[in-house]
Amino acid sequence: MQCTTLTTLLVGVMLYLVMGAFVFVTLEKPKESQAHKNLLKTKQDFLINNSCVTELDFHKLVKVLMSAVDAGLDVRTLPANLTTRWDIASACFFCGTIITTIGFGNLSPRTWYGQLFCVCYALVGIPMFGILLAGVGDHMGTVLRKAVARIETLFLKRKVGPTTVRVTSAVLSILIGCLIFLAVPTVVFQKVEDWSFLESLYFVVITLTTVGFGDYVPGTRLFSSSREVQLFFKLLVLLWIVFGLAYFASILTMIGKWLRVLSEKTRAEGLRAHATDWTQNMSKDFRIPNPLEFNDPFLLQRRPQAMITEKIFENINPLIPPLQKIIKYGGVFIPFQVGFCMIQHFMACSQQMRNNGT
Repeated sequence: MQCTTLTTLLVGVMLYLVMGAFVFVTLEKPKESQAHKNLLKTKQDFLINNSCVTELDFHKLVKVLMSAVDAGLDVRTLPANLTTRWDIASACFFCGTIITTIGFGNLSPRTWYGQLFCVCYALVGIPMFGILLAGVGDHMGTVLRKAVARIETLFLKRKVGPTTVRVTSAVLSILIGCLIFLAVPTVVFQKVEDWSFLESLYFVVITLTTVGFGDYVPGTRLFSSSREVQLFFKLLVLLWIVFGLAYFASILTMIGKWLRVLSEKTRAEGLRAHATDWTQNMSKDFRIPNPLEFNDPFLLQRRPQAMITEKIFENINPLIPPLQKIIKYGGVFIPFQVGFCMIQHFMACSQQMRNNGT
């Protein structure tokens, strides 16, 4: 990539970041300010209605609650009814968020030995998952290419243009994948987690893009269910994440291949046009003779040296097709006549030098 292109891309990314920052500040800051006002009002009302509680005691209670939240407890439940989040189902899902690099953040190790093990676990698990994702994506890419080929065959039977067929088949394959990995999970999470449609779609997209903010996490509504149900549901979510990531990786790979092929075709067409222009320019200076002229005695007398060269061309004319297959430049066949014109020009220059010497 050239420096100018890289600089332009860097400036574009920075402008995109600044634009996003301004938009999020405009959208989110008013709600944050309103929440702060509500918090202050609730605190004042609590202290007024409970005069036996001082403001210092209130802040101590808040600190204890925040410490419990930092330790991973859900303070929305009663303290006497402890519902641990470090069960097998939650731990398996947490390990899945590590190796997939999603990292929701709702559950994380708080002890130093847990954090140390998390570092080692991530260093080993992330490459393993990357290899698995590449294999699954390769197989899904093969299935996707076969599906695209079948769709193209159906359209070609109706005598549709190849460009239209390629674009239509690509759009259909992407829409089918979006239906399976985006639309269906959105509806499922909406029903199971009691989220709105927008919240479910937000979670699905944030998860499959491996952003993983952690503000919405599946399985939060299943605390009252059995551990088997929680484990089964979270394993299904992990499988959806694996296949969803593999699908979108294969889509990006396929789009990249199409862009690379398009770039190579454009480059090849440019080289062909350049070679054609050069051939036409050379043809103005050097004429490829007609073999019938070899029988004209008048031309044989007037152009002995040129006719000898043309005779050479006639002798090597059968070799042109195989040589055209050998001589290549950037994937474009260079016409053999161009090379012959160069040889003819060299011979003419040599003859002129000999004449000047005599």
